[in-house]
Amino acid sequence: MQKTIVAIALLLTLGSCASKKKMLAVQTERDQIQLQLDKARTDLSDCDGKVAKLNTDLRTAQTDLEARNSKLKELQDQLDFMKKNNNALLDRMSDLSVISKEGAESIKKSMDVMNNQGNYIRDLNSSIQRKDSLNMALVMNLKRSLQDVSDEDVQIEVKKGVVYVSLSDKMLFNTGKYDLTPRAQEVLGKVAKILNDYKQIDILVEGHTDNVPFRSGNLEDNWDLSVKRATSVVRTLQEKYGVDASRMIAGGRGEFMPKSDNTTKESRSMNRRTEIIITPKLDQFFNLYMPQAGK
Repeated sequence: MQKTIVAIALLLTLGSCASKKKMLAVQTERDQIQLQLDKARTDLSDCDGKVAKLNTDLRTAQTDLEARNSKLKELQDQLDFMKKNNNALLDRMSDLSVISKEGAESIKKSMDVMNNQGNYIRDLNSSIQRKDSLNMALVMNLKRSLQDVSDEDVQIEVKKGVVYVSLSDKMLFNTGKYDLTPRAQEVLGKVAKILNDYKQIDILVEGHTDNVPFRSGNLEDNWDLSVKRATSVVRTLQEKYGVDASRMIAGGRGEFMPKSDNTTKESRSMNRRTEIIITPKLDQFFNLYMPQAGK
């Protein structure tokens, strides 16, 4: 009888241990699932924020485009009104005996000049509209391609009709170095894909530093470092990602074009950057803004 009781107690103890182990395993699995769920929710929230920002940028760009279209229509209406009046005056000129032949020719030439100027204004606005549309498409594609990069490490904006992609040096380079980090290679690959899709643009890469004096090895100063860093970016875009070298220029600004003063750690960090400046090719740029010969 006593042996039976001991056996039963032993079975109950073993069963209890097995139940505790199973419960512990279930709790561990539940905790892991909860961690995965929390991470998924955080990632979803980040994605929602980036999508909202992209939608805001798109609405802003669309508003600007609508304003330009409205201005263009207003100019076109003025031009049509001028042409209508000019044609009416020309029809009446044939009936005016008091105007000499030379005077009529002079008036006609003046009206032709006005028509040519009106055509130039229309063509100029059309060119500006095409350029703005190109910039808007570039910005949207770049932001979409780089949406996984922190806003602290990349900034994309349009200034004076030119697209700027500003990349932080803490992402691109190690301190005092000009060799690109693996993360930089990855980000530049995404930028290069967009650049290769738009063959009609030129690329200027500028290096910038803070004002802390620097000299190391074969690098004389901040200016030298900024040039080396810009050159590293250009070489990677060309050699690794196939961007046409004839479209690119590398330059260094050193400490001489800061975005902020250099009085704090944060402001110095803001000044240490590399900018990829995207512009129309020079011949296309002048075609946009110079009147045609004879006008």
